[in-house]
Amino acid sequence: MVSQKVTVQNPSGLHLRPAGILCNEAVKYKAHTSFVFRGNTTNVKSVLSVLGACIKFGDELEFICEGEDEEEALEALIKCVNDRLGE
Repeated sequence: MVSQKVTVQNPSGLHLRPAGILCNEAVKYKAHTSFVFRGNTTNVKSVLSVLGACIKFGDELEFICEGEDEEEALEALIKCVNDRLGE
């Protein structure tokens, strides 16, 4: 299991399009991917779960990846968020 914290930088937070980008990246990996926000764990491979977390600009998420390609999955998810999820 690997984990890392990251701060959401895109001004509109994780609305539908950025949430979709994040989910599409997560499904490329076999590892179980999730993030923890305000004590709740969210499945990154579910766009509805990501939207339901109501992530806004400046919120800090802790991504957790567990499985055979966990390192690659974590690196890709962190890169997506740091690249502002296409915005």
